[in-house]
Amino acid sequence: MARVSAPPAPDAAAPGPGARVSAPPHGLLDRDGPDEPARADPPGRWARGRRRLAAVPRRAWWWALAALLVVAVAGTYAVTRPPGPPVLTQRDVDVSVQRGLARQAEADAAAPADGSVAHAAIAPSLVLIQTEDTVAGRAREGSGAGVVVNEDGTVLTALHVVDGSTAITVTFADGTRSPAKVANEQPENDIATLTPSRLPETVVPATLGGGVQVGTPVFAVGHPLGLVDSLSAGVVSALDRSVRVEGSRRLDHLIQIDAAVNPGNSGGPLLDRAGQVVGIVTGLANPTDESLFVGIGFAVPISTAGGAAGSPPR
Repeated sequence: MARVSAPPAPDAAAPGPGARVSAPPHGLLDRDGPDEPARADPPGRWARGRRRLAAVPRRAWWWALAALLVVAVAGTYAVTRPPGPPVLTQRDVDVSVQRGLARQAEADAAAPADGSVAHAAIAPSLVLIQTEDTVAGRAREGSGAGVVVNEDGTVLTALHVVDGSTAITVTFADGTRSPAKVANEQPENDIATLTPSRLPETVVPATLGGGVQVGTPVFAVGHPLGLVDSLSAGVVSALDRSVRVEGSRRLDHLIQIDAAVNPGNSGGPLLDRAGQVVGIVTGLANPTDESLFVGIGFAVPISTAGGAAGSPPR
């Protein structure tokens, strides 16, 4: 049968029912007492760290997160960005320059010459003028050049080409032939205008240009020595020249050129690079009795000649 021990004697110092018991001071609890609760350990590093993190404001967390994101994006770009351009060397520069010069040379070679541009522009407006007159009872034929300057077919030429003629015939660029009459004269400038009686199906007036300077490239177009539609090239040699021509007439304010002009060029247009008319060929200088070109020709500025055709002064 089980052995029963006597109950312990009551402690006189124990508190009565309802009495308030004060907790013993921290650290005085019996570690080995079975009836006493286990003592809590002091806060460790992990607990202290959590408290510190909890104390950080939420805004600081967002700033930290944004900074991390920026660093991540920058790092990704640094790793994945394409390689930069290679370092430029002097050899690269030299090769590039040579290629540019070669391309420019090819473009220049492919571009039409200035004379070709000028001729193409004036060709539809160029006119052949043929004349008949009587000298000392004998019939005489002459020729010269002219240029259409108005939509009504007005032809601008040199006066001495048609002066005293009994018959004038003009031939347009398309082959149309027509009798013509002198409509206006400027003897002091050796300029005349002609009015054809019949016009071609399409009338193409020339474009009148402006002034020129010494050294400006120019082109004379006409029918020298019967060679129809010929172009010669040169430059403006001088300006404001004065010369005496047949009949003791004096022509002033002329353009001096070194482009070849011969009989048949008279009355023809003097052109700039764009094919605009800057003058009307009027004569040539020759120290001999032969009326052949020796290097000096003259043209009436279009600012003067155009007035005969009704163009405003330039």
